[in-house]
Amino acid sequence: MKRLTFLFLKFLFVSNFVMAEAIPIKSKILKESSDCIKDSQTQVCKELVSEIEKLQLVVFDQNRFKCQSSLLGMQSAIIEAYFFRNYSNERISFMIPYVIKNC
Repeated sequence: MKRLTFLFLKFLFVSNFVMAEAIPIKSKILKESSDCIKDSQTQVCKELVSEIEKLQLVVFDQNRFKCQSSLLGMQSAIIEAYFFRNYSNERISFMIPYVIKNC
């Protein structure tokens, strides 16, 4: 009984932590992706990578693997655009329709 109580409390604390974070909406991610395309060295790109990661976890739990893969592709493109200054932002633009279609 003591172990069961401990596991329940552990689950409760972990789930509350996850639920407390706001899950980003697809439209917000798409808008911020467009902002990131305009200027890839902004804080928007940094925050966007984190938001996409949160959304990936949610869609993974829902077994929506096409959406998760599309988000992963967009996240990779944003990371490349942010860290490689000579990188073209066309790849982010290329990924947006896939996120719209699959998510």
